[in-house]
Amino acid sequence: MHTIDWAVLLATLGFIVGYGVWRTRRTNTVERYLRGDNEDRWWAVTLSVMATQASAITFLSTPGQGFLEGMGFVQFYFGLPLAMVVIAWVFIPLYYKWNVYTAYEFIGKRFDERTRLLTAILFLIQRGLSTGLTIYAPSIVLSTVLGWPLGWTCVFIGGLVILYTTTGGAKAVGVTHKQQMAVMFGGLFIAFYFLLKQIGEHATFGESLLLAGALGKMNIIDTTWDPTTKYTVWSGLIGGFFLQLSYFGTDQSQVQRYLTGQSIRQARMGLLINGVLKIPMQFFILLIGVLVFVFYLFNASPVHWNAANVKAMNMTAAERTASDQSTADLLGVERPTKFRSPDAQVMTEQHGLLNDEIAGLAGTWVNAHRTGRTEDLERTSMMLSMALEQDDLVRDGYREAVKGNIQGAEPNDKDYIFLTWVMNNLPVGLIGLLLAMIFCAGMGSTSSQLSALATTAVVDVFRKQCEGYDRVVATKWATVMFGLLALLFAAIFPLFDNLIQAVNILGSLFYGTILGIFLVAFFLKDVGGSAVFIAALISEAVILVIHFGDFEVAFLWYNLIAPAIVVGLSVAYQKVMGM
Repeated sequence: MHTIDWAVLLATLGFIVGYGVWRTRRTNTVERYLRGDNEDRWWAVTLSVMATQASAITFLSTPGQGFLEGMGFVQFYFGLPLAMVVIAWVFIPLYYKWNVYTAYEFIGKRFDERTRLLTAILFLIQRGLSTGLTIYAPSIVLSTVLGWPLGWTCVFIGGLVILYTTTGGAKAVGVTHKQQMAVMFGGLFIAFYFLLKQIGEHATFGESLLLAGALGKMNIIDTTWDPTTKYTVWSGLIGGFFLQLSYFGTDQSQVQRYLTGQSIRQARMGLLINGVLKIPMQFFILLIGVLVFVFYLFNASPVHWNAANVKAMNMTAAERTASDQSTADLLGVERPTKFRSPDAQVMTEQHGLLNDEIAGLAGTWVNAHRTGRTEDLERTSMMLSMALEQDDLVRDGYREAVKGNIQGAEPNDKDYIFLTWVMNNLPVGLIGLLLAMIFCAGMGSTSSQLSALATTAVVDVFRKQCEGYDRVVATKWATVMFGLLALLFAAIFPLFDNLIQAVNILGSLFYGTILGIFLVAFFLKDVGGSAVFIAALISEAVILVIHFGDFEVAFLWYNLIAPAIVVGLSVAYQKVMGM
């Protein structure tokens, strides 16, 4: 990476961290540290809510999702606007009325301390693990660029976030989110502009969308009722609604963002605007991934998106022996005996030939479209699809070769697709800005989560009965401890099939049960703490059995199944006990 890119990257990160520390260095009251003194107007609430959700995983995995599977993932967010309406008119007024610091404090006042503790612990487990993922994702970027060990890269990124989050708490999180969102939006528009410019040498924007559509990448709506299909309009509207309702309405990392609003009206407006903007934002990011797919139809792509793995596979046997022996000596273990398979070179050559064929067919398709040759369009689309399928088989074979020949290597490379385009095709200086975008996303989301974890631990789990600055100190220490715990999780996480799916699956395992507890609290006034406590335990057990058993149910439906169990069983239990 060029020196100018390093300067842009480090200057951006340094300014945001330094600004956050400087602006909040005198934060010493509970109201300021836990709720930001309720100073945020609606636009600040909107930016903070969006920055919390838009982690680095969004900018690494979502374009890869668009590249591989097209626009269908946007259906995941179809239930979000309706969820925002429900939260704005039901959840927010009650949180402000009860003057709580956390969502789970409300559960304790509505039911009992036992149910409050269960809800808080479920949140801490889910959010603690997912915070590790939000640190892990941007660490992939720096690890790939610098060649640093992944674990130490996680420590570098996590350390920056821990620094300013511990200093200013919720106030520091809100202050830095504004700058981070500016960098994120700037990076997205720059990527979109250069993709259009580079693809424009071969096809117009309209032709690019038509070509992507002919290859199945523009299928936005899937109306099937198959519960095993991950993303359909129904799973998005129903399962997505309950997931978003739980995430934005009961997850402290989001609740804390709108509890900093000046009033109910400001918090409500901020959340509703987020509901309006979120689907277009995700659509835009997916579209960038689809455009990267179109770009690589006309331009040569690597056989494997993780450049570090390709470099290792291209080592000679002698180089591999020396490298493996050095690693073995460092670790004090026996040197592995596997070497590079000659099939890797064959697959690279096959991929190169297929690249040429795909580029030729893509050009033929564009010419056929411009001249109105419908029959040629259909035939060329079919041939292009077949060539892409053959290329996918070659890529799969290469990933298997990576797995079998490089000790400890992660063969999955899907989350490197967008990064590869950035590193190889953007001008000097803009590469640094796009990397800063990814880091800002990771920092913004992680800081919200660490602040929420620390606040929940102090207010709900340990229930430290201290006032004023003592509670601030306790929360600062909790922030550091959860930061270290998240770093531990990040260091041991394997690279999932797709990070954006991994974080949503992790949320779906817990959010439904938490949401069920809150739905009972809001709407079923006659149900007591014992009933909802037992129902929640059963609900969580059922979801874990479904997920880790042999049941073929798409994870989005967990967010409907779990609250239904909690509501149904708690009502039944209350009636039986009341007889």
